[in-house]
Amino acid sequence: MPRIEISLSQIRDNAEILSELYGQKGISLMGVSKAVLGEPSIAEAMIQGGVKFIADSRIENIQRMKTAGISTKFVLLRTPLSQAEAVVKNVDISLNTEIKTLEELSYYAKAYHKNHQVIIMVELGDLREGVLPGDLSQFMRKTLALSHIEVVGIGCNLACYGGIKPDEKNMSKLSKLVDTLEKEFTIKLEIISGGNSANYEWYKSTPDVSNINNLRLGESILLGCETLSRKAIPGLHTRAFQLFAEVIESKIKPSLPFGEICQDAFGNVPSFQDRGIRRRVILALGRQDVLVSGLKSNHKLEILGSSSDHIILDSQNHNLQVGDEVNFNLDYGSLLAAMTSPFIKKEFVNCYSHVVG
Repeated sequence: MPRIEISLSQIRDNAEILSELYGQKGISLMGVSKAVLGEPSIAEAMIQGGVKFIADSRIENIQRMKTAGISTKFVLLRTPLSQAEAVVKNVDISLNTEIKTLEELSYYAKAYHKNHQVIIMVELGDLREGVLPGDLSQFMRKTLALSHIEVVGIGCNLACYGGIKPDEKNMSKLSKLVDTLEKEFTIKLEIISGGNSANYEWYKSTPDVSNINNLRLGESILLGCETLSRKAIPGLHTRAFQLFAEVIESKIKPSLPFGEICQDAFGNVPSFQDRGIRRRVILALGRQDVLVSGLKSNHKLEILGSSSDHIILDSQNHNLQVGDEVNFNLDYGSLLAAMTSPFIKKEFVNCYSHVVG
């Protein structure tokens, strides 16, 4: 304890349903594994569900999956200049926005006698990564001039840093850029990656996806929801990950601290509501392990607060005792933190055969 229980069969089901859904309009999927630290068994579940690529933002996660025997095309979602050699050695496709980085990739690709495939990311308003549309032609010209670099597509990222919604306007802009580039440079772009789990609403409402033929999905596969409003996608499992923690104290205490209040452990001056004398429990789980604000109790227990090592719950209506377990659903941020924490044990439940172990 604590532990996170992972249903591989539910993750596979979600990947299969989404692959079939998006495949109806010719869109392939990249299964994004960064939130689960490149866990090989989860990547394998995505592949068995029909995703065509596994994408991650950290080269170390990709190396972990390859060492475990995962066989697929790997996509690196960010490309640090200092890791260019490792990218060429371990990754099939990388997403790029800087000529300097592409030149470094070209250098190592030539040294290893191989071609490295790249997707050029375009800035369409979210202001994370991307080449501005007005600079794209010149950027593409320079990239195509590099040896051992093969441009296989373009893409964009939305609803991440800036929260910009994928819609008809920006998706149409991306499709038109494809037409312009293919005509100007007499090339064929194979992968047009229109976004991520936030694209569900656009996909369901658009009469024509045009040139968009790929999406990068993490949260939809793992947690069964879209990411504009976190609504569950019909037919998907939303509890493939369950976090369990142990009750290590259960006592009747005042609801107001007593003494002079100053800063807490994280530099905040807390305020409290007087609810009288109530049963409170402490869990062996804290901010060092998980994003506490992203936890939702399956038994409607209220989280009163947390420190680095503890979560305090109001247990007035639940007679929780020391040694009992409390379980939670997780949002994307808490899943990311929990899967990264070395203090949370990962257990696989409801597994199917041929799981990479």
